[in-house]
Amino acid sequence: MYADIIVDIMTDQLDKPFQYKVPSEMESDIGVGVLVTAPFGAGNRLITGYVIELHEEPRYDPNKTKCLTDIVHSKVKIVERMIKLAAWLKNNYGSTMNQALRTVIPVKDKIKAKEKKSVRLVADEETVEDYLTQLGAKKNAVARVRLLEALKEEPIIEYEIIKTKLNIGDSAVKTLEKAGLVEIVAESLYRNPVDEQVGEEKRVMLNEQQRKAVDTFVKDYSEGIRKTYLLHGITGSGKTVCYMDMIEHVINEGRQVIVLIPEIALTFQTVQRFYRRFGDRVSIMNSRMSKGERYDQFLRAMRGEISIMIGPRSALFTPFADIGLIVIDEEHENAYKSETAPRYHARETAVYIAKECNASVVLGSATPSMEAYYRAMEGEYQLFELNDRATGGKLATVHTVDLRQELKDGNRSMFSRKLQELIEDRLAKNEQIMLFLNKRGYAGFVSCRSCGHVMKCPHCDISLTEHRNGKLICHYCGYEQAKVTECPECGSKYISGFKAGTQQVEEAIARRYPGARVLRMDMDTTSTKDGHEKILAAFANHEADILVGTQMIVKGHDFPEVTLVGVLAADMSLHVGDYRAAEKTFQLLVQAAGRAGRGSRAGEVVIQTFSPDNYSVEAAGRQDYKGFYEEEIAYRSLMGYPPVRNMLKVSFTSKNVEKLEKACEEVKIKMQTCMKKGIICVGPVPAGIYKINDEYTQVMHIKAADYEELKVCKDFLENDVRADGVFDDIYLNYDFN
Repeated sequence: MYADIIVDIMTDQLDKPFQYKVPSEMESDIGVGVLVTAPFGAGNRLITGYVIELHEEPRYDPNKTKCLTDIVHSKVKIVERMIKLAAWLKNNYGSTMNQALRTVIPVKDKIKAKEKKSVRLVADEETVEDYLTQLGAKKNAVARVRLLEALKEEPIIEYEIIKTKLNIGDSAVKTLEKAGLVEIVAESLYRNPVDEQVGEEKRVMLNEQQRKAVDTFVKDYSEGIRKTYLLHGITGSGKTVCYMDMIEHVINEGRQVIVLIPEIALTFQTVQRFYRRFGDRVSIMNSRMSKGERYDQFLRAMRGEISIMIGPRSALFTPFADIGLIVIDEEHENAYKSETAPRYHARETAVYIAKECNASVVLGSATPSMEAYYRAMEGEYQLFELNDRATGGKLATVHTVDLRQELKDGNRSMFSRKLQELIEDRLAKNEQIMLFLNKRGYAGFVSCRSCGHVMKCPHCDISLTEHRNGKLICHYCGYEQAKVTECPECGSKYISGFKAGTQQVEEAIARRYPGARVLRMDMDTTSTKDGHEKILAAFANHEADILVGTQMIVKGHDFPEVTLVGVLAADMSLHVGDYRAAEKTFQLLVQAAGRAGRGSRAGEVVIQTFSPDNYSVEAAGRQDYKGFYEEEIAYRSLMGYPPVRNMLKVSFTSKNVEKLEKACEEVKIKMQTCMKKGIICVGPVPAGIYKINDEYTQVMHIKAADYEELKVCKDFLENDVRADGVFDDIYLNYDFN
């Protein structure tokens, strides 16, 4: 047996593993993540390293391969667990070990500790007086005299005060230090990214459904039963209160908790609530923090100084010693899927980590992902339902407006007549409004403004994407057709792509409602470190009447004064070239509707759409998750899409287009020879954007009932196919489901 080891995971030299022979007496104890000692270099000095892979066959000359000397039975299991996790990510999602290690070790750079320096008087009173007498009236001794006089009054003074308030420089302090009269005391400080919160989180009485969920979790946990639970609660049903009661039970047993939230924008309100409940045992981790702040939270977690880590996807890799619970709020969000290799999903990864750590997982959402709800229906997850709002209020009233009719009646503005009427009403009542533009995910679909017809692929039931060359292309099977100038359904000339932006919405409001105070929240206005918090705090303090924004404004925020939500263009996510388009649209519309009427006053929602008869829009108008799920799962079953079947997307990328096309032809032949019955392979076909930065990409989709069969296909492509010289200089990328 042969082991690949890395020497130091906290450096960037992760792509340089060294192979060693495993002595036969160590084979039963060796494994991925195990700490070992081995001879290194010409002098054979002993070093420690971690096993990242094991092989039956050597990659180098066995006669020149050195042997491992020992297994180090370390008390610190965190690093071993992280390396084992990296190996799982590599195997399960497809990537290099290097990419997987960089993923699970989000903080690699050691940052110098932040210090608080003070100067302390160490000499006795008589020595100080003698020294002052010796100084006498020397001109160059004024600073030293002033410092000693101050230290006689206050024996320890912060260095910053000495420099700024007393105007005394470093040289005077160092001279007194050399003379043995003072010493400089340095105290390491953590950079705390959490602002100190005032007050306590008010305890609330749980209703019957909340109490059942919490009591079941606590009973299971106390009995040593570890499960994955799905908390399906309507917007405003009090899922966070349930999380906090569950978390309290876990940390009272001395274990740690990771709480995942999908957006940095949600950190603000979530952390406030958790900090008021659990105090400074809570910390956060996200990409907007400085390197120093991230490093300090990493250390605090490793040292057991915090019990709860809150953050987006990367917080999943917090190096806690004893993880007892992982909570994933708004589990349906696409932000939980990594966009870079390894393309892991936080949900599946959390379930794996929990299994390794003897922990539980709680997933929560008003609009669960098809995958999570499907598994709950199959009995893999335990389902809890919260059907009532915690405050006793009702769900908002939803008005669905047909934009085709608005156009026929001569209204060409961004705002339907119903929305205009309700905006005027809310401004008069001094109530708040949120206007949501479903911008992200726009991919150039083409629709008719007169009848609502959308150009779709005849083979995949996916919207065709409009390209600059005038062609309409399916990004699943490669079907293409010429651009249309007339609607094939009704003959109207009003058929084209849909384009709009939050800035245009903001300008339109200013023209129509000049007295309204408007805030805009999108990627442009939140690019600074505290951008999200400033905008959300201003809106919460009623410093604006209308908040205009993209998806980030409709996810999990709680503003009691908001009584009207307007969805300006529901179709922008409904007709992207993605089999999940209906699911994403339903989720967004229901989440948007959930922002209205969360206080004492009733809320209203206006959904503007060219497709009012689409089942996802209709179900969102009723806020009917089960009705939507039944229709969507029937469609997924018919088309063989996840979660009913599993799907692997393989991307082939190269700078040499001729080589790429030749390799893709070779892939078709090789895949046909190894395909098992029931496995479907489509492509390779040109990617949605064929050329980026002088690199060309083709994609292939493989469907199978069993996820393991797709992993076999991935391994076949990675090992057998890549061994063919035609694949030199071609980069393969894998994306499951």
